[in-house]
Amino acid sequence: MIPLAPLGTGDVIGGAFKAFRGYWKPLVGIILLVQGLGTLLVAAAIGITVAGIRPRLHAVFDVPAGEPAAPDDVASLLLYLAPVGVLLLLTMALVGGVITTLAPAVIQEAALGRPATFGAMWRRSWSRLPSVLGVLVCVGLLAGGPMLVLYAVFLPWAVTSGHAGVTALPAFLMVASLVAMPLAVWLTFRFSLAPAVAVCEGLGPIAAMRRSSYLVRGGWWRTFGIALLGYLLGMAIGYAIQLPFTFLGMFALFPAMLASGEAGTPDSLLIGIVVYVVCIMLGTAVAAVVQLGYPQLVLSLLYVDRRIRKENLAEALLASVAPAAPAGPYAEGPR
Repeated sequence: MIPLAPLGTGDVIGGAFKAFRGYWKPLVGIILLVQGLGTLLVAAAIGITVAGIRPRLHAVFDVPAGEPAAPDDVASLLLYLAPVGVLLLLTMALVGGVITTLAPAVIQEAALGRPATFGAMWRRSWSRLPSVLGVLVCVGLLAGGPMLVLYAVFLPWAVTSGHAGVTALPAFLMVASLVAMPLAVWLTFRFSLAPAVAVCEGLGPIAAMRRSSYLVRGGWWRTFGIALLGYLLGMAIGYAIQLPFTFLGMFALFPAMLASGEAGTPDSLLIGIVVYVVCIMLGTAVAAVVQLGYPQLVLSLLYVDRRIRKENLAEALLASVAPAAPAGPYAEGPR
């Protein structure tokens, strides 16, 4: 699937496309499955929440003009909505974690020229998911830590200072972003190979981050540039995939809107809205397969490339096909 030599930019970008094409069944199947399960879970939680807060909606919003809603009603409404927000964040984290775990597992098989079934990749993704989630949480805290510290220091001051603090808030946010963003980007890509390390070498979060730091050392700019190119390509291809679904939904919605304004019924407008929403959701789900999956394949190939350059992984990969190969080619190399 890839040349067993130091990989150029074209080898990494093209190899990710080859891996996607050659292993599309487990890739697309697992990504769509976790998206579907997450969507069903969040939709069920929203339905339960809506049924529970319906009486409180009237108490908060159907109040006489000029009278504020009771604080107890507002607090209870927010308490009902908070679990849905938390569940949505957890679901997004799990979906992203599964996809981040799946890509290195696929690239590992692609580099060895072995087939990969849906069941095998599903079991592999879930078995290494805790370590990959640990990596994502640790990197997120490290990369976002400076900004969180600045917010924790400045926001209480802005709230207690009244008009002066509120006026200074936009300038603070701009300056804080300019200060913290370069460090966040540097840390993010320094540890960007840690998920692949956690999957391919079976290491825990902290050890995987150390290995990523070692592998990226001396090649940060190259890692950053190729990974950024992979993200941009994934976004562009995903946008192109989503456009037909958007146009299809608009073609269903516009006639329904025009008919409801003339001699149609509200039912026709409702059907048009439902078709539009379904098309948008389908387009988003299909586009996300590329937008989320392709950049992770690029990062996984960058992991292979860095090990070929620093640890001569190519010879280990060649030796692994020999009948008497003593160990797996992805065993942790020298530091």
